[in-house]
Amino acid sequence: MLTDGGLETSLIFQDGIELPFFAACELLRTEHGMRVLIDHFDETAAIAEEAGVGFSVDTPTWRANPDWTDRLGYSPEEFTEVNREGVRMAEEVRRRHESAATPVVIAGVVGPRGDGYTERTRQSQGQAADYHFRQVSVLAGTEADYITALSLTYSDEAVGMARAAEASGMPIVVSFTVETDGLLAGGESLEQAINAVEQHTDEYPEYYMIDCAHPTHLPSPLAANSSWGRRIRGYRANATARSHGELNAALELETGDPEEFAAQLRELRQRMPQLAVVGGCCGTDARHSRAIAGALSQQASAARSA
Repeated sequence: MLTDGGLETSLIFQDGIELPFFAACELLRTEHGMRVLIDHFDETAAIAEEAGVGFSVDTPTWRANPDWTDRLGYSPEEFTEVNREGVRMAEEVRRRHESAATPVVIAGVVGPRGDGYTERTRQSQGQAADYHFRQVSVLAGTEADYITALSLTYSDEAVGMARAAEASGMPIVVSFTVETDGLLAGGESLEQAINAVEQHTDEYPEYYMIDCAHPTHLPSPLAANSSWGRRIRGYRANATARSHGELNAALELETGDPEEFAAQLRELRQRMPQLAVVGGCCGTDARHSRAIAGALSQQASAARSA
């Protein structure tokens, strides 16, 4: 399956849209903003259709958790409604693009309590479960197929999110982000983080992903054949090798070479054939999605011919 590219960076740097606190959920509150979001996802869904691969629609709710919506001035009712509206947007994209050749799934996205690049907002597993349950339970009452927890920087929050999803009766995909040294911001390795979540949730997550990291930032070598490595089935890559700190301070969008980017992902999938959900993150756009879809399509054709 293909995902969209870097939603927030595309909106800010390419479309010139101001997003307070990087909150794309703000666009769900107006008819024009909803149109902008649907157009963004339509573009990538059409690329998936052309390539004959599936598509995952991520709700633009990464910042729609309690602390961030409080900063945005949402009332409790607006908090609930914006999460539901994110799924309605995704349903519209699914209606427009789903077919037998291109199945479309809806991922209800939940982001970290902190900024996604540090672990300064540190919670215990229990605190994280209680905190994230409020958003996860709202998404559980919609047409979202599963929860995706994106850009996590330490395992305790991931454990809490998985417990919140289980309590809500929702499947969950847990996605960690790593720094340029291949470690989570909290100092854990991917192996340590995944094993901790597995241990403390009885292996509840459907699978794990890596997001918001350039291919050169991944641990080398990534133990694809280890028990924990086989649980990594998705990757959403940054177009740039800049660190998270550099990305935060950037005044221009660095997009790199889409073909080189796709080649790196193709090589990674050759080493990790279990990678089934692939897409872009910061700095990526439709050009990267098209190059990735071409690589996915070629590999799928080769597999069917073998």
